[in-house]
Amino acid sequence: MPIDFNIERWEKIKEDSRKWWAGELKRPLIQMVLTGRDPGRPEPSLPHYNFTAFYDFSISAEEIVDRWDYNLSCQKYLGDGFPAVWPNFGPGVIGAFLGANLIKGDSTCWFKPTEVQEIGDIKFHIDPENTWYKRVTDICRAAMARWQGQVQLAMTDLGGNLDILYTFRPGGRLLTDLIDHPDEVKQLTWDAHEKWWAYFEQINGILQPLNPGYTAWTQIFSEIPYYILQCDFCYMISPEMFDEFVKPELIASCRKLGNPFYHLDGPGQLPHLDSLLEIEELKGVQWVPGAGQPDVVEWPRVYRKIRDAGKLIQIWGGIESLETIASQVGSAEGIILIASTDIKNEKTVTELMKKYGAI
Repeated sequence: MPIDFNIERWEKIKEDSRKWWAGELKRPLIQMVLTGRDPGRPEPSLPHYNFTAFYDFSISAEEIVDRWDYNLSCQKYLGDGFPAVWPNFGPGVIGAFLGANLIKGDSTCWFKPTEVQEIGDIKFHIDPENTWYKRVTDICRAAMARWQGQVQLAMTDLGGNLDILYTFRPGGRLLTDLIDHPDEVKQLTWDAHEKWWAYFEQINGILQPLNPGYTAWTQIFSEIPYYILQCDFCYMISPEMFDEFVKPELIASCRKLGNPFYHLDGPGQLPHLDSLLEIEELKGVQWVPGAGQPDVVEWPRVYRKIRDAGKLIQIWGGIESLETIASQVGSAEGIILIASTDIKNEKTVTELMKKYGAI
């Protein structure tokens, strides 16, 4: 059996998504994916990797897309769920596009410069022949040719702006640069901003108009440009430094995006939440407590603060988590739950989703 989705379902996804972003949908979005569906076709010999970068360059883009097609055929989409794939080359792959080495670990990728230059000597250049950029764009073209708009291909994880700088000034170097060379950091930040947007637009030029819309590694659907912005580096700096070195670029990117979200990662970023919520163009926040921290439902003050600022909220987990957080903030409106479960649980989750009008 082919992927279980059609154009009529896409029209419903687009309509409800449009209303949710506008604050007009009187229910949450529940993107529920059921795993374990009979795909009706043999499994490819190519293994499944969470990181697309793990595939050797001898594996063609078309073979990778065929493996993805099989994976998607093993899923059923309930409520606001839809078939989507994220080409995962590691968080901040622009570092590799700009010349850093992509290092493959056992369960992740990271980026390391060929040499560590002084902050004032770093110059970013776009190279259309860069090996990793060509790999990403080749896969994007193959996906568009294969699916013709049936599947939403997500933007690869381009990374956060200061996180890109941190790739080229690793260790404590960038931290000391904020104090010793603030003007050079700001100049390089805006240079990285320019390159980030050039890559974003070039890749979207391949994905559109066949892609149904836009999404990213957090697969919230949007008909207009969406991205989940981040700055993992900022957990190491003060709110004053955040406002000076991070926030101006975030504001600029929020103004360019139609539907910007922010990835708030761990308690170390909570001191910056008030400042983030002041960004008028920022549509929503994804709060991730992080490893070793209390569960997502144990942070009512965080969710209330986001809701009180008029922002949308994205969570993972089960419908039980949605119910708890909805009770904490007053209603489930303006929340999006991204979840998955085995197909044997279809009856149970269907009944729960009906309660929220998602089915």
